[in-house]
Amino acid sequence: MSAENGKNGIPDTPAGPRPEPLRFYGTTWVDHSSGYAARRAGLAVGSLAAAAAACLVLRLAYQGLQIADIGSFVSLLMIVMFAICSALAFRHTWTGFTSRPDPDRQASMRGLLAIGFVGSLLAYFFRTLTEAPGEKLHREEYEKSRTDYEKRTTRRSGNPSKKRRHR
Repeated sequence: MSAENGKNGIPDTPAGPRPEPLRFYGTTWVDHSSGYAARRAGLAVGSLAAAAAACLVLRLAYQGLQIADIGSFVSLLMIVMFAICSALAFRHTWTGFTSRPDPDRQASMRGLLAIGFVGSLLAYFFRTLTEAPGEKLHREEYEKSRTDYEKRTTRRSGNPSKKRRHR
């Protein structure tokens, strides 16, 4: 039974496909309502602050390695590892905002993404400056599903009495 708004039995929600909610935004990305701009600004600041805090933690870890005097090769190896993993995580996260990631590839890259978390946070920050991360992908999918739904539900045009009969 559908929910009704009390006006002649009209349902509260329109029929057809529903937009997929985005993390932290819900479905406000559809019409940019309910504090959408404030959320974007807050999440941009939050992701940048988290990236800065992550860099501070990595700096402390690097200083710990220097204090342990493990050698310049291992220190250089750690820097290169975090730089490459962050670059790969940035690229993977960035492309994930415009296309659906392959679940198998996503699972295989889980460790790399964990090591390169700074890159993922920076990708989130930069995407949040222009839109809700993933909004473009979700909007394209939602618009396509809406047009497909409209095509399926529209009635035939023209006068049915003038329809030619097949003999």
